[in-house]
Amino acid sequence: MRIVPRAETQGKVSGRVLYRLNCSGCHREDMGGSPPEFPALVGIGKKMTAAQVVETTRKGVGRMPGFAQLGDAALESITAYIMSGTEIAAESAAPQNSPMNLKYAFDGYNKFLDPDGYPAVAPPWGTLWAIDLDKGEIKWQIPFGEFPELVAKGIKNTGSENYGGPVVTAGGVLFSGATNHDRKFRVFDKLTGKMLWETLLPAAGNATPAVYEWQGRQCVVIACGGGKSGAASGGKYVAFALPAYVK
Repeated sequence: MRIVPRAETQGKVSGRVLYRLNCSGCHREDMGGSPPEFPALVGIGKKMTAAQVVETTRKGVGRMPGFAQLGDAALESITAYIMSGTEIAAESAAPQNSPMNLKYAFDGYNKFLDPDGYPAVAPPWGTLWAIDLDKGEIKWQIPFGEFPELVAKGIKNTGSENYGGPVVTAGGVLFSGATNHDRKFRVFDKLTGKMLWETLLPAAGNATPAVYEWQGRQCVVIACGGGKSGAASGGKYVAFALPAYVK
């Protein structure tokens, strides 16, 4: 994380400056964002109208706060800049003596990556843990997730970023998708961490699976949305049925 000098805000300033002051801390100065927490704004005009962007910026959405205090002129100036690069000068309605008007500002969340785009620390880059809450002990810990292009070179079990919790059945079987890059759905033994089965999903299953019963059989379903860490997006639910129990 870095701090950088803030731009001057006396009088009317451009939409670029207003964006840098109020938005770049999360969405970055290049509008690339830090997905999945902070989405990129590049190409936002293909998804939203200018009026929708202004309203979202004014009221806020999700973890993003509202910026109504900037005033309509400043919000419209910021919107014009992020949608088309147009720089319209506007004066912010926010008071100049605001405690937010500091000499330096945070310039966004930047991942610590090596020149090839992988985490610049030793693997594993993602892990799955089992913790005995009664004893406060780690029962097992394994690398979780892979990069297919590294696996093709013989580099396996690196772990990767993952989003989406696991679900555990009463029989001690753990299901999880979650891993960003390999699109795999995995099944583990809860007690040992041994992988029992895996399969490919149409997109990463960055979601917590749901377990349910259908016609007397135990089933599990996961949403395959993907789209995190540069992975392809998807829009499917995939369900599996466990083998029928025979007495």
